Amino acid sequence: MALTLTTENTVLGTLAARSGAMRTAMQLGTIVLGTLVLWAAAKISVPVWPVPVTLQSLAVAAIAATFGWRIGVATILLYLAEGLSGLPVFATGGGLDYVLRPSFGFILGWVPMAFIIGYVADRGLSKKPVALFGAMVAGNAVSFAFGFAWMIVVANLTLSAGGTLPAWIDATNLVGTAWSKAIEPFVIWDILKMAFAALTVAGLWRAVRRPS
Repeated sequence: MALTLTTENTVLGTLAARSGAMRTAMQLGTIVLGTLVLWAAAKISVPVWPVPVTLQSLAVAAIAATFGWRIGVATILLYLAEGLSGLPVFATGGGLDYVLRPSFGFILGWVPMAFIIGYVADRGLSKKPVALFGAMVAGNAVSFAFGFAWMIVVANLTLSAGGTLPAWIDATNLVGTAWSKAIEPFVIWDILKMAFAALTVAGLWRAVRRPS
C-alpha cells in the first residue's frame, strides 16, 4: 500500500503522481527539500538579540499550507533532528546546546503551527486566502506561546542552577522580558509574513488545480 501523506486538497496532492512508488518518493523527497527551505530561511535573518528575525515562520506556514499537516509536521521534526544532531541549520548553528537558547521555543512551536495550518489545508482552505490567513495567524500565535514560555523556562533553569542571566533579561520581571524580547517586536512582521504566505499558496492553488 502506498504511503499517503497529503490530500488532493493541497497543492502537492494535486500535483502528486498517481502511482504508488512515485507518489511515496515525491512525498518523502518533499520533506527533505522542506528542511532545506527552512535552513535557507534561517540564514536570511536580521541578527536581533535574543531572537533573530528570520523568514522561517513564513516558510513553515507555506510548507504546511502547500503540503498538508503530515508532510508539514514531518518536515519540522526532521529539521529539528538535523539541527540537534549538530548540523548548522538553525539561525545561529546547531547542536544539543540549542535547547537552552532563548529562541528554541519558537522552533518547537513550529510543530503545532505546521499541524494547525496543514490540517485546514488538507480540508481545502488553501483555496481560500482569507480563511487560510486566519489559520496561519492562529498557528503562528501558538508558536509565539511556545517561544514566550520557553524563554521563561530557560531563565528559571539558569537561576535555579546558580547561573547568571544575560544582561537583557530582567530577573525580577521574567514575564515582561519574555514579552518585550520574544513577542512584541515580531507581531506585525509575522502578520505580514502570514499574509504573504496565504496569498502565495492560494495563488499556487489557482495555478495548478485541475479543471473539475
